[in-house]
Amino acid sequence: MITLDKVKGVGPKSKMLLGKLGIEDVESLVSHYPFRYEKIVRSDLSKAEELDKVIIDGKVDSAPILIRLKGNLNKMNIRVVTSVGKVVGVSIFNRAFLKNSLTVGTSITVFGKYERSKNIVLASEIRLGLLPKGAKIESVYHGTAGLSSKNVATFINNALMQYGSVITDYIPKEYIEKYDFLNKKTALNIVHNPSTMEKLKKATIRLKYEELFLFMTKINYLKIKNQNIKNGMEKDYKKEELDKLISSLPFELTSDQNKVLEEILEDLKSKKRMNRLLQGDVGSGKTIISILALYANYLSGYQGALMVPTEILANQHMETVSKILKDTDCKIELLVGSLTKKEKDSIHEKLKNHEIDIVIGTHALIQDDVEYDNLGLVITDEQHRFGVMQRTNLKNKGSMPDVLYMSATPIPRTYALTIYGDMDISIIESLPKGRKPITTYLKSNKDTKEIFEMMYKELEEGHQIYVIAPLIEESETLDLTTVNELKDKMEGAFGSKYNIGVVHGKLSGKDKDKIMDQFAKNKIQILISTTVIEVGVDVPNTTMIVIFDANRFGLSTLHQLRGRVGRSNLESKCILISDTDAERLKVMTKTNNGFEISEEDFKLRGHGDLFGTRQSGDMTFKIANVKEDYKILLQAKKDSMKFLESTKEEDIKLRYQIISSIKDA
Repeated sequence: MITLDKVKGVGPKSKMLLGKLGIEDVESLVSHYPFRYEKIVRSDLSKAEELDKVIIDGKVDSAPILIRLKGNLNKMNIRVVTSVGKVVGVSIFNRAFLKNSLTVGTSITVFGKYERSKNIVLASEIRLGLLPKGAKIESVYHGTAGLSSKNVATFINNALMQYGSVITDYIPKEYIEKYDFLNKKTALNIVHNPSTMEKLKKATIRLKYEELFLFMTKINYLKIKNQNIKNGMEKDYKKEELDKLISSLPFELTSDQNKVLEEILEDLKSKKRMNRLLQGDVGSGKTIISILALYANYLSGYQGALMVPTEILANQHMETVSKILKDTDCKIELLVGSLTKKEKDSIHEKLKNHEIDIVIGTHALIQDDVEYDNLGLVITDEQHRFGVMQRTNLKNKGSMPDVLYMSATPIPRTYALTIYGDMDISIIESLPKGRKPITTYLKSNKDTKEIFEMMYKELEEGHQIYVIAPLIEESETLDLTTVNELKDKMEGAFGSKYNIGVVHGKLSGKDKDKIMDQFAKNKIQILISTTVIEVGVDVPNTTMIVIFDANRFGLSTLHQLRGRVGRSNLESKCILISDTDAERLKVMTKTNNGFEISEEDFKLRGHGDLFGTRQSGDMTFKIANVKEDYKILLQAKKDSMKFLESTKEEDIKLRYQIISSIKDA
């Protein structure tokens, strides 16, 4: 692994900023691909209107004149003879440092707005050098505060120049020849600096195949490995005790829940280690299945752990589990980051001595100082919210615990079987009895008065409301409703009678949990939020969710958000507000079935919305797209199986490299 500080130009500050983008070494730097490309074409000034955006190139025809303005501001004027022989003035603000570079005769490219009446380009940027003939394709990268797309491009190109030849190629030689793939260095250079769209396409396919081949090799390896593991824990869970608990529940399990529970209990009894994904739509009753699995594990004499992504969700699960198991001798504890050191130490000691049977918590469960006596079952809720390493750390806390992953993000079965090919898959499709379907309305911004009246009616009945906005702050490029604008609107409409809270991703975890807790206790009646409430909120008194700029969300995300209401037997409503994209959004008004919606979303948007946030999940394909590249994925799956069986020396060496990189191998 080549560290970032070996790359020319990357100092401690740049290294820290690159880290924010998930870039930790040279390999992750060169695979930080452009998220879009811009075609830069020379403008024809003779056809440009007043204040049109233009790009011109040519030679500096006069020495720069620097004018000092108020404060530290300055303006620089030059004259340029363009490539087509037109003389034009160029003015640029606060670029005094360019003065010595802009000598007469220097070739430059200018980006800016054309003041036709004055024959002047008001420049936003001046670059040294002329444009190539035809269009130039420019890569645009995701950056972060203090690190622009250009900075990222510079570091990537420096890394390619220095280390392009030594970056590992994960495609076996046999397949490089079979598919006539470019070598990796060439492909990377083209993707970051494309000269034509044809070359870009060829390079992109090569890198997509490599990414999917690497992924499928790991998945297939884990599948083979799991099939061969026969030293799992055979658990005798005292069926009559479990049946007694099931019959004491205040509701009847659905047929889907019974089927899934039976599959999990079979896993617990067998010698094979459980490695199962439980998929269930929002509100389908996955939680009760997880509690029954943990109880069966407890009846077998083992400890169980349930890991969730947020403290508020951990608290909610703690409350639910304690309530359901109140008449048993099962000892349950909560382990979260906000506990005092003394409280944590006490729980650590109890876990070690098996004075705790079930522990519920956040990533606090996987800290180095947490030891278990005999951990037998690990359950991770909303599994796509945890990285592979986090899930693996918990899995490895016991000698060979059974593992159950749960997700409320429905994935079309065809794709799930490929992508989660190393796991067994259980699905709950039907909803528990008594749940009323959520009524979804599609409105436009001109319906604000009607929407406010609907909201007021819910509040008058003592219910609570979520209001969702897609952005926290103003954006230069997207004219969207922001959280702060919505707060002003809601304060104006309801602030005199009802309390309004705001929660978003930029708040600290502590502040976020505090506001969510106030909302859960009905001290706040309207909660304005970004999608941070998508997972882990269960406030049964909330009967309405209003989503502004709904067109900015994928259908699967909208479905997850909608699932925050309808958590009781109260009538619930979801209002989608959008002035565009009506046809796509209508799907939400026709069905409450998450699998139908995810299938539709998959057709429209690909995998991005289905697998959770790119930062935290393990479905973080950097260049591949499961939907668009499904044929490549299937071929990569087939090739990877053959590769895993290969006895060629070079394949064995490459296989070792790939397998040793699997953190939970």
